[in-house]
Amino acid sequence: MSDSRKTVPEENAAVDAQEILKKFDKEANYRTYVGFFAKVISAIAISFSVFQLYTAIFGVLDAMIQRSIHLAFGLTLIFLLYPTSKKWSHSKLHPVDAVLAVIGALAPMYIIVNYQKLVLRAGIATPLDIVFGVIGLLLVLEAARRVVGVPMVVIALVFIAYAFAGPYIPGKLAHRGASFETLIQHLYFTTEGVFGIPLGVSSTFIFLFILFGAFLERTGLGQLFIDLANAVAGWAAGGPAKVAVLSSALFGTVSGSSVANVVGTGSFTIPMMKRLGYKPEFAGAVEATASTGGQLMPPIMGAAAFLMAEFTNIPYVRIIGAAVVPAILYYFGVWAGVHFEAKKTGLRGLRRDELPKFKNIVLERGHLIIPLIAIIYLLVSGFTPMKAALWAIILSIASSWLKKSTRIPLIEIVRGLEAGARAALGVLAATACAGIIIGVVTLTGLGLKLGSTLIELAGGHLLPTLFFTMITSLILGMGVPTTANYVITSTIAAPAVIMLLSKQAGLDPYAVAPASIILPAHMFAFYFGIIADVTPPVALAAFAGAGIAKANPMKTGINATKLAIAAFIVPYIFVMNPQMLLFNVNAVTFIWMLITSLIGIVGVAAAVNNWFLTSMRWWERILAFVGGLGLIDPGITTDIIGIGLCAIVFVSQIVRFRKTRVLKSR
Repeated sequence: MSDSRKTVPEENAAVDAQEILKKFDKEANYRTYVGFFAKVISAIAISFSVFQLYTAIFGVLDAMIQRSIHLAFGLTLIFLLYPTSKKWSHSKLHPVDAVLAVIGALAPMYIIVNYQKLVLRAGIATPLDIVFGVIGLLLVLEAARRVVGVPMVVIALVFIAYAFAGPYIPGKLAHRGASFETLIQHLYFTTEGVFGIPLGVSSTFIFLFILFGAFLERTGLGQLFIDLANAVAGWAAGGPAKVAVLSSALFGTVSGSSVANVVGTGSFTIPMMKRLGYKPEFAGAVEATASTGGQLMPPIMGAAAFLMAEFTNIPYVRIIGAAVVPAILYYFGVWAGVHFEAKKTGLRGLRRDELPKFKNIVLERGHLIIPLIAIIYLLVSGFTPMKAALWAIILSIASSWLKKSTRIPLIEIVRGLEAGARAALGVLAATACAGIIIGVVTLTGLGLKLGSTLIELAGGHLLPTLFFTMITSLILGMGVPTTANYVITSTIAAPAVIMLLSKQAGLDPYAVAPASIILPAHMFAFYFGIIADVTPPVALAAFAGAGIAKANPMKTGINATKLAIAAFIVPYIFVMNPQMLLFNVNAVTFIWMLITSLIGIVGVAAAVNNWFLTSMRWWERILAFVGGLGLIDPGITTDIIGIGLCAIVFVSQIVRFRKTRVLKSR
C-alpha cells in the first residue's frame, strides 16, 4: 500500500508499532539527530560499511586488526547513538557520551597502533596495556548494556567473578583462578576473549548479511512478502493469521531479530486478525510465534548459522541443510494451530476482492526475490558466506533497477550503507560481550565442568539431561538477541548433551565429538534459547505482539507457547534421532520422514488446540498427541504406532463430524 493510501488509523498504528519496538528492542531506542550531528553519524556509519565492503572485496586484514577496526567503529557509533541514561535527551549529544565515543575509538585502536609490539611481547603485558585493556572491557560491557540489555552484562560479570573466585568455590566448579593481569590480557589482547570467534564472524560474514538485509528492505522485499502471503493464504479460514505465519517465515529468511520481525509484519497482520474476529491475545501470539520462528529459518537463522559453523567446524551449508526440516515442522505446527483455531471459532478469511492478485504481484515485483534466490544458490554452490553476501548485495541493487517502479535511487543506496551499519551495532555489541564469556570458559574449562555437573544432576540419563539443558537454555535466552543467545547457550548448555551422547556412543566424552553429536547438541540449545522469546515470564516477542494487539502480555505468551509446541518437541527428537538433521538418510527415507513428521505435527497441534474436524474428546486428544509424537520421531516402529493411533482419532472424528452435519441439516 502506498503512503498516499494510508488511513489515519494505519498511520497511528505505525507510530504505536515503533514505540513498541523501542520498548522491547533496545537496538531501536536510539537518538535521532538533525543537522550537523546527523551528518557526522551518517559519515561514520557509511565509512563503517565501506570498510567492511572493502575487506570483503580485497580480503580481510589480520584477525586482531580487522576485529579492532570493526569494534572501534561500533563503539563510537553506539556511544553517539545510545544515551547513557533513558532520561537523557534522545535528540542532543551529552558530553559524557561524546567523551566515551572518543575513548571507544581509541581503546581498540591501541591494539592496531601497537600491534607489532604486542605480538613480540606475547604474554607479557605492560602497565599501559592493562590500563587500555580494562578501559576496553568496561566500554564493551557498557555498550552491551545500552544496545543488548542488562541480562547479558550480568552474565558476563558473573563469569568474570567466577574467573577470580575459582580457588574459593567448592566441588567440581573449582579452578586455580586467574590473576587480574592474566585475565585482562586473555580477554582483551588475544583472540580468545573480546576479539574471539564471535566478533570475528561479526566483522566478516554477519555484517555483510545485515547490510544485505538493509538493501533488501529498501527494495520493498518485506512488503512483497506480505502481499504474496495475502495472495496465497489471505482468503483461507483465518486468512490474516496464516498471512502472518507465511510472511514471517519468508521475512525470517533475512531477518535477525524476533522483536523487529514482530513489529515489521505484525503492525499489518495483527490489526487485520483482530478485525476478522481473532481475540487480541491470540492475534499477538500468532505473530510472535511466527516471527520468532524466523530466527530458526535458513539460510541466516538470525546470523547464528555463521557462528555455529565457526564453533562446530561444520560447513555452513551443512548447518543450514540440517536446519531445514525442523524449521518446516515448526512453521507447519504454527500453521496447523492457526487453522484449527480458525475452524473452532468460525473465523473466515478476507474476500477475494480485498486481496492482491498473485500473478500481478509476481509480474510487477517478482524480480525483487532474485537476490534471495541467488544467495542460496551461491552458498550451496560453494561460495564463502562473505562472497555470497557481497554478490547478493550487488544483485539486490541491480535487480531493483530491472523495473523503473522498483528502482532504488542513488541516495537510497547511500542510506542503505548507513542503515546496514546501524543495524549491525546490536550484533557487534553482543558478540564482543559474548567474547568475554567465552574467554572465561577457555581460561577456566568451565564448559566441561558445567557439562559434567548437569549430567551428574540428571543421573547420567539422556532425557533428564535434555530437560535440564532445555531449562538452562530457556533461562539464558531470556531477553537476549539471537547471536548472543546462541553463543551463551552453546557455551554453557550444549557441552552437557555432547558429553553424554559421546559417552553413550562409547566415545571419550572429553575428546572432539563427531558432527552427528555436536550439531544436534548445538541445535538443541539454540532452539530453546530462541523459543525463550515466546516463553513466559520474559517473552519479548510475545510482549511486543501483545503491545500491538493491545492484549494481556502473559496470556499472549501462553497462547504463543501453545502455538510453538513443535519447538518444544522437535529438538528432543533430533537429538535422539539425528536423521531429522539429515544424518544417515537417503532420498526415500527423507521423503518418508518429512511426510510422517508433518502428519505427526498435525496430530499434536490438534490435541493442543482441542480441534480437528470437530471438538475432541479427552481420549482423542491423548491418542492424537501420543500418535503425533510417534510420527515425528523417525523410525518404522514409532511410525506404525503413530499411524495406528492417529487413524483411530481420524475415524472417530469423521463419524462425529458427519453426525454433526446431519443434525445441523435437519
